[in-house]
Amino acid sequence: MHTVNIGILAHVDAGKTSLTERLLFDTGVIDRLGSVDSGTTQTDTGEIERRRGITIRSAVTALRVGDRQVNLIDTPGHRDFMAEVERALGVLDGAVLVLSAVEGVQPHTRLLMRTCRAMRLPTLLFVNKIDRVGARDTALLADIRRLLTPAIAPLGRARAIGTAAASFTAYEASDDWLPVLAEHDDALLAAYVEDRPPPPATLRAALRAQTAAGHVHPLLFGSALSGSGVPELLDAIADLLPPAPPAEPAPRARVFAITRGPGGAKVAYARSYGGSLAARQRVPVFRRTADGRVETHRAQLTGVTVIGDPQAPALTAGYIAALSGLAGVRIGDQIGSAAGLDTGAHFPRPGLETVVRRRDGGPAADLHTALLRMTDEDPLIHTRVTAAGETAVLLYGEVQKEVIAATLAGSYGIAVEFTPTQLVHLERPTGVGSALEVIGNGFFGTVGLRVEPGRGIEYDLAVELGSLPLAYHKAIEDSVVRALEQGLYGWPVTDVRVTLTHSGYWSPITVAGDFRDLTPHVLLRALAAAGTRVFEPCHRFEADVPAAALGPVTGGLAHLGGRVDETAPVGDTWRITGSIPARAVADAQRRLPDLTNGEGLWTSAPAGDRPVAGRPPRRDRTDGNPLDRVEYTRWLAQRDLATSGGQ
Repeated sequence: MHTVNIGILAHVDAGKTSLTERLLFDTGVIDRLGSVDSGTTQTDTGEIERRRGITIRSAVTALRVGDRQVNLIDTPGHRDFMAEVERALGVLDGAVLVLSAVEGVQPHTRLLMRTCRAMRLPTLLFVNKIDRVGARDTALLADIRRLLTPAIAPLGRARAIGTAAASFTAYEASDDWLPVLAEHDDALLAAYVEDRPPPPATLRAALRAQTAAGHVHPLLFGSALSGSGVPELLDAIADLLPPAPPAEPAPRARVFAITRGPGGAKVAYARSYGGSLAARQRVPVFRRTADGRVETHRAQLTGVTVIGDPQAPALTAGYIAALSGLAGVRIGDQIGSAAGLDTGAHFPRPGLETVVRRRDGGPAADLHTALLRMTDEDPLIHTRVTAAGETAVLLYGEVQKEVIAATLAGSYGIAVEFTPTQLVHLERPTGVGSALEVIGNGFFGTVGLRVEPGRGIEYDLAVELGSLPLAYHKAIEDSVVRALEQGLYGWPVTDVRVTLTHSGYWSPITVAGDFRDLTPHVLLRALAAAGTRVFEPCHRFEADVPAAALGPVTGGLAHLGGRVDETAPVGDTWRITGSIPARAVADAQRRLPDLTNGEGLWTSAPAGDRPVAGRPPRRDRTDGNPLDRVEYTRWLAQRDLATSGGQ
């Protein structure tokens, strides 16, 4: 049996979870339709998902269409969880992008479509809610061509749209597809130029090939509530979306979601690309760290449950399974092979930070432990201890606060509150700097480091590997990575290369802890010699505005620190693209309706950063300030005293 793994994508409230329910019902997987409003849907299993009616974690279900098993991944619709969506896209063979026939193209819809097109992911468009008052077809198709992509191929037409009797009538092929298909097919281009419409079978075959290549996007109308258009959507999934690629020779599976079983043990959802994975098999697990290294450990699978075929003895290529026994696994890890670790989604660093506090005044250590456990499962959740000893969490958006609070309350029994959200900046070295601390000057080790611009976090050796025991080398490298979390201004340092230039130790006096204490002091001195610059997070934006509002909008964006890269006519409107500081996005969104008489459309997403103009902001340090030798050694002494219990 062929398999195809697809994602259901949409702006929040477009009806994608309801569509998933309808697909499962129409294929016999469930015997009654769930309701988002009543919280009885198959794929939204968390309490906050049921309460808010939005999907947060990627849920996996399976159905059969003809000779295909289709694994459905129902992804989040809220923009705060775009990283969750992108993570799921990395294991998909195709996608269905759901739009509302009433609300039409919404900001998050544009972001999703842009991501699918960038990944060349075969994508079907499903216009939902055609039975709602205010539903549109012709005008909506024009909006889709203008705002999403002109490369669409309607597979039929809606009838009685906007009424309870709305329906969808499909056709095998249409001459209207020819101009779109001719863009990527010379034979069809010649037929188009010579006004020789090809036979329907030729058009259908071309549509199938160009859909698989991500060039063209078939479009259907329907209603998840009434079921209209859903059988035709299932046919399109079976006929137009490509199956999983051929199996690779060696075992390889990527983890894209993690849940907890009834006993609290981790259950990892993984998509296989080759080989087989079975229970009681001992497997290598590979992980790419933030500084680009590949780490590996071995674990024994205690359970393998293949989605759609729980009796299958092993996970094989193209299928998804729930894996048990991988206690140390994280999302993004690969099982069996490190090949392809660089091809997964690369997420922007979260640009927001908030401090989490207990409402009941209970022990902060329990809260910190719970947050660390959440961080261990999901690399998209980041924590740090603040200068006041509290735990801060990095965020992509405000809704994540609710998710974290619900998880802490439901899984750990801890009620929490959050401080107002703050922006997170970055530092980058501006030059080359070196520092050296020789053994005997207060530390039982010698460390020399050179700092210069790099890419990400790079660590090199300019000394012989045998100059130190491997445990000491690891202590220095780990300390470099940890110390770079707080640069000269207290912000994380990135795009830096650190080279160990000198090393030494006294045997048997020196221990690894001496290098862990000394390295931050040397590193900060080298950073100070190199100099750093602070950068603030930015968003890429698109704004579609009436021609009369072009001047006021570009002027308003400039006032907020926005930089316009291009203005171009799109139909009867103008599209403005550029970048804007993350701190100004909310203001820009708030001002746009007034500047455009309510006709402006705004889309933005985290994308890069830019140097801070003027005096750079600082963040309070939590590391004892290694740049100041006196202050740092005092802090080390106090830490050691506290650790020893005052003895």
